[in-house]
Amino acid sequence: MFVGIGEKTDNDFSNPMGMLTDCHRKLERILQGFLTVTAEARGTALTPEQRTVIEMGLRYFEKFAPQHARDEEESLFPRMRSTKHPDVQAILTVLDALDADHVEAAAVHAEMDTLGRKWLAEGSLSPDEAGRLEKIVRELNSFYQRHIGIEDRDVFPLAGRVLTATEMEAVGKEMAARRGIEYPG
Repeated sequence: MFVGIGEKTDNDFSNPMGMLTDCHRKLERILQGFLTVTAEARGTALTPEQRTVIEMGLRYFEKFAPQHARDEEESLFPRMRSTKHPDVQAILTVLDALDADHVEAAAVHAEMDTLGRKWLAEGSLSPDEAGRLEKIVRELNSFYQRHIGIEDRDVFPLAGRVLTATEMEAVGKEMAARRGIEYPG
């Protein structure tokens, strides 16, 4: 059930599409951990391992998920939009919808954070709170399956085809800077 946040990925910032894809896999593992813990514990006392999963998941959604959204909203999508490439022009509404998804997800993350932190602080949740948290996590999982599917299947491969090496390097440098990491290169 371990869902490491700081684990080594297969890519670095010189391959920003690979890094974004790696983030998606990490997000899926974190959500799977949350699904497992909320279904098993149902708001009762957490085992040490379950507690770690919840703590790491909340930390991910607080710190790393917003960085990932900014990577797309501030670095990748604007460069794609500026290409005027016909294939990009055909998916502009998709890019707009993905931007809107990030806003929607942030609101759900906030509610999940509130319930998750209460669970950690108090040791248990009421049956209503536990049910609400379980529902939120299931909905987030479905939401991200759709969202990630679009990005992995359609957006990232298209970006790889239409953005220049210089543009990709700029995306990678901005992503690294957001995290306070030196760009490899």
